[in-house]
Amino acid sequence: MSDKHLSSQFDADLNDISSKVLEMGGLVESQIITAMQALNTFDVQIADRVIETENRLNTMEVEIDEECSNIIARRQPAARDLRLLMAFSKTVANLERAGDEAEKIAKRTKRILEDGNARTVNITEIKMSGEMAVNILRHALDALARLDTVAAAQIVREDKAIDEEFRAFVRKLVTYMMEDPRTISVGLDYLFIAKAIERIGDHAKNIAELIIYIVKGTDVRHVPREQLEREALG
Repeated sequence: MSDKHLSSQFDADLNDISSKVLEMGGLVESQIITAMQALNTFDVQIADRVIETENRLNTMEVEIDEECSNIIARRQPAARDLRLLMAFSKTVANLERAGDEAEKIAKRTKRILEDGNARTVNITEIKMSGEMAVNILRHALDALARLDTVAAAQIVREDKAIDEEFRAFVRKLVTYMMEDPRTISVGLDYLFIAKAIERIGDHAKNIAELIIYIVKGTDVRHVPREQLEREALG
């Protein structure tokens, strides 16, 4: 088999696994949208759909991870190709965890409904941050498909906005619970949901950092945002 043939097959392998990662990302995005729909409408059946789909995400994570490992073992890639496969493996881990957060939202929504206190707390910030989380994950997947480091840097800024919404909701929630102790139980459930949404933003940010790693070869985890942007844009 010629080197050209080997190279073409390797490219096909990479394209195949890339498609599977993006397919998994699309499913996670759908999970989050559905979980927020369940919360917005207080619909148990919609919440159950989110919970039932979680096993499919777990299976996809394992299958893609195994495929990454097999390609590395067979092809022994170097440099950017190796970074790409390592980043794919870490991306599916982040996607699976984002799916876990969607499942948590659905389960907490059901619990709130069972307790009968659904409308005792204003959750405007939660709804807004949920929309932001869906958008930031979608942007992260688009940036991954294009290996766009400029878009990746923007995603990091968007995650900061989700963090700010989360903190605003926590402040409001504390006020609710201090003024009316009867809201403490449902307030804690809503706090759990808000934290799950904030974590989805974190997972999208992690994917953005992996894009910079693939393209630039620099690990930008845990670095100041200004330094990350310099790496992405430089």
